Amino acid sequence: MSGFRAIVIEQERDGGRITAHTAEVRMLRTEFLSDAPVAVAVEYSGLNYKDGLALDGRPGIVATSPLIPGIDLVGTVDHSDDERWQPGDRVLLNGAGIGERLNGGLAERAHVSGDALVRVPDAFTSRQAAAIGTAGFTAMLSVLALERGGVMAEGGPVLVTGASGGVGSVAIAILARLGYEVTASTGRAAEESEYLRRLGASEVMDRDELSDPGKPMQGQRWQGVLDAVGSHTLANALAQTRYGGTVTACGLAQGPDLPATVLPFILRAVSLVGINSVDAPRSQREEAWQRLATDLDPALLEEMTEEVTLAETVDRAEQILAGQVRGRTVVNVRG
Repeated sequence: MSGFRAIVIEQERDGGRITAHTAEVRMLRTEFLSDAPVAVAVEYSGLNYKDGLALDGRPGIVATSPLIPGIDLVGTVDHSDDERWQPGDRVLLNGAGIGERLNGGLAERAHVSGDALVRVPDAFTSRQAAAIGTAGFTAMLSVLALERGGVMAEGGPVLVTGASGGVGSVAIAILARLGYEVTASTGRAAEESEYLRRLGASEVMDRDELSDPGKPMQGQRWQGVLDAVGSHTLANALAQTRYGGTVTACGLAQGPDLPATVLPFILRAVSLVGINSVDAPRSQREEAWQRLATDLDPALLEEMTEEVTLAETVDRAEQILAGQVRGRTVVNVRG
């Protein structure tokens, strides 16, 4: 393949400030890509909140210009100088720098390192693997952290914030299938309640109950929390977590700040666990995807997934940032 389509971001900077930004579909030659050892014919990518930030020209995401965005890719190995991977292998990649400092998955072709690649589980089609993407991978890492923290299905309610988003939707589906009682917090409780209950939520609450400043210690409600929002929402969730509970943090949709005190940690022995899917070692990646293959119902995955073409991706990213998209968006890069 001498040429391929891709979305390309170009930016001009003055110090740390972005002064010009474009994101558009272009035809490229393979010389645009790096000499990384594994060449992948990409079939699908996913569209995440971070991709939305990159495509919209927000600071702090894109580290080099020009760059192909897309922190997910799913496809077939075309050529490999890495003995771990052979032509014909179905592979996926989440994070590991692609779409930020390395060319990513919003393209028909990618050259990547083999270190963070994972084989697509037989339980999933390529489209389903892309639908899971970084959001679902992050959700599974969070569930694994809750389990390690002693949060058990029979132990009481678990709170999932940002429930209508990609991470939240997959997390609810996984936790419910494992037998947990799940409370879903969303900014669109009225319109998304039925959807969230179909995924397995036992209760749906409006995010306004958590998003304003609250007392540093509040009534004990949750044995565990999976937070994708940050800021006051995370602070209130910590303040409401039961003695010995575990809270995972993987997002900052409300903000990167944490206006909380140490009281929940000292007086209730609450644990706060950070989830970093970008730099997760290969062993964690493989464990998470093995669990996704058994703990996520493909029918519910379809329920939360919409597909767009490469040409529709930039507009879709704007909708994600505006909070107008629920669940997961798959990008058919060949569509």
